[in-house]
Amino acid sequence: MHGIDLHYFPLSLPFFFILALVLVVVIALLQIRVLRYAYEKIGVPLKYFYVLLIASLVGSYINIPVVSLPGEQVMSGQVVTFYGMQYVIPQVVDWPGTVIAVNVGGAVIPVLVSLYLTIKNRILGPALLGVAVVALVSHWVAQPVRGMGIAEPVFVPTLAAAITALLISRKYAAPIAYISGSMGTLVGADLLNLGQIRGLGAPVASIGGAGTFDGIFLTSILAVVLAGLLTERRAGSHRHINEEGHHDSSGP
Repeated sequence: MHGIDLHYFPLSLPFFFILALVLVVVIALLQIRVLRYAYEKIGVPLKYFYVLLIASLVGSYINIPVVSLPGEQVMSGQVVTFYGMQYVIPQVVDWPGTVIAVNVGGAVIPVLVSLYLTIKNRILGPALLGVAVVALVSHWVAQPVRGMGIAEPVFVPTLAAAITALLISRKYAAPIAYISGSMGTLVGADLLNLGQIRGLGAPVASIGGAGTFDGIFLTSILAVVLAGLLTERRAGSHRHINEEGHHDSSGP
């Protein structure tokens, strides 16, 4: 390989900074315990939750090459706008074709975390169901984008994962949201569309990278928070009902 370093941030700097700002806000809310229930419910200790979020963001810079599709006429050094998000096409010189790569922040880390959550919570069946549903939704809305690869609207996997998780299991809504949102996006948007990469002129087609990383990263934050908070609200309602029932039973 020559003419480019495979490692680059998939989003333009303004949008990357927006994701970083979202991360800072979430960490601040976690620190003051506003979202305490969300991270407790997913089953990851707070200090490790910080590390996972930061590692995912920083890891978006790293792409691990898997295979090269030779003979491709590729685009170079541009920024592509898709549903309001701006994605980077790296500058290339004398590039051999389209390189299929795996993004560390958008694929490797989510896969490892999903495996951990599935085993820890013993939710293989519900997790597979959630992944299947989100994969179908992601595959339906994903589109091939010239010069970049496969992309989907950023909030689709987040909303699909949160809704699906809550319908499958209130008790395990948070971990199912993370697993189904990240794995469903990787399967539905990226893996099931690998056959469409040829001819798009993308110098690097990164699984979990440009086009899907922002959705996966926001899923790791918003879907878990949404599922956790809604589950907490439901639990709070049950506590309120139980307290009222206990009060009534002690009456005259």
